[in-house]
Amino acid sequence: MKKIILLIVTAAVILIGVLVFNTIMLSSKQVSSEKIDKISLSNDVFENLSEGLKYRTISFGGDAAPDSTAFFGFHRFLKKTFPLTHSKLQLEKINTYSLLYTWKGIDSLKKPIILLSHQDVVPVDQPTLNDWEAGPFEGKISDTDIIGRGTLDDKGTLIGLLEAVEKLLEESFQPSQTIYLAFGHDEEVGGPNGAAEIAKYLKLKGVRASMTLDEGGFLAEGLVPGVDKTVAMINLAEKGFASFELTVETKGGHSSQPPKENTIGMLAQAIVDLENNQLPYKLVKPVDYQLEYMGPEMPFFSKLAFANPWLFKNTILEALNAHTTTAPTIIGGGVKNNVIPTVAKATINFRILPGETIESVQEHVQNTISEKIKVEAVGYLSNPSPVSGIDSQSYKILEKTIRGMFPKSVVVPGLVGGGTDARYFYEISDDVYRFYPIRLGPNSMSRFHGIDEKISKNNYKEIIEFSYHLIKKFN
Repeated sequence: MKKIILLIVTAAVILIGVLVFNTIMLSSKQVSSEKIDKISLSNDVFENLSEGLKYRTISFGGDAAPDSTAFFGFHRFLKKTFPLTHSKLQLEKINTYSLLYTWKGIDSLKKPIILLSHQDVVPVDQPTLNDWEAGPFEGKISDTDIIGRGTLDDKGTLIGLLEAVEKLLEESFQPSQTIYLAFGHDEEVGGPNGAAEIAKYLKLKGVRASMTLDEGGFLAEGLVPGVDKTVAMINLAEKGFASFELTVETKGGHSSQPPKENTIGMLAQAIVDLENNQLPYKLVKPVDYQLEYMGPEMPFFSKLAFANPWLFKNTILEALNAHTTTAPTIIGGGVKNNVIPTVAKATINFRILPGETIESVQEHVQNTISEKIKVEAVGYLSNPSPVSGIDSQSYKILEKTIRGMFPKSVVVPGLVGGGTDARYFYEISDDVYRFYPIRLGPNSMSRFHGIDEKISKNNYKEIIEFSYHLIKKFN
């Protein structure tokens, strides 16, 4: 008995020793912050963003065509507001509404960089209009914020980027490598006619970029439990996107004589089965980078978990949402309260983890639910993007720019669950990253695509300044 107790104690001591040793060895991966000089920006930048928000460049989806009046009006606004950009850079319109600016570099041997944003915004739910601080397309400037649809997603980045370029041109700056500014017009509906066509066009021209940068990463404030610093998320990849429609067809009947297999009941059971049997959490790239970069910045016990994923993996991965998610989003069926319908349908949306595919998810759905239910992929479909690296010169420049601008921040590579235009540019870029310094906290996350979308004046100036310094650091 004593030997057993001794073995247990010895094993426990060894385990604790391994855990503590791994925790101690988990050192910070943050690069040193090099001071970046502040640039002077007038309050005119707020007026410019405000004016740009007034153009209702909405993507409605389906067969709805872009509102040419809104988009062409927005284009005229850009030309008027940024005269040097439009006189010094070459502008091409791709597929009528998307914009591609070429800023020719002086060194033809250097690979170009591509900076993305998008012109379109999502619609506003009419019943929520009274809940907004100001009209979503008024572009109101308050004491602290600019309010309106597109401030966060994504006109704030687009117009902020052009402000930076205009200022650099005022200073007679000329890049060493060519810079492309690519502004799609249908990102909010998948980008097939905007960013996808821009990427095809650049590929036909033989363009091979060192880096493409898009939205999708941000400055997280108070969003990471246990970390009181600002976390700068540079997302290296994005999850895939797929929706599957489940269809149940029966003979129906009268509600007074329900069959054992009720149409809606079968559909409900399928939904429950999918939610109760979700695809597993996995430690894949770039999720493993999150552990390596975030762990050292955590309090001791959280750091201990991040340093020993072999023991605490499931808890950590669940917190990071590192699996293919399952979300029922649409359901329909039935015509009268005493009639069992002959047809009922539901749509289930999946955000697919790198390493899995649309086909593997469909196989999972079919294996999980009754074989009597028809499964069909519907709507926009996209596999997970490739994962960019963190050892490239482009990543180092991006990382140093962030640390210089925000010296107290923690830079962390990661994975974004949503979709961006960036996924179309892997074929023509060595690396594709997602980051602009939009500050997001617990109270602002819901403003994306939601009520009272707005950006603080200080944060908007940070976006301009970041873009300015990033372009200069590449040169």
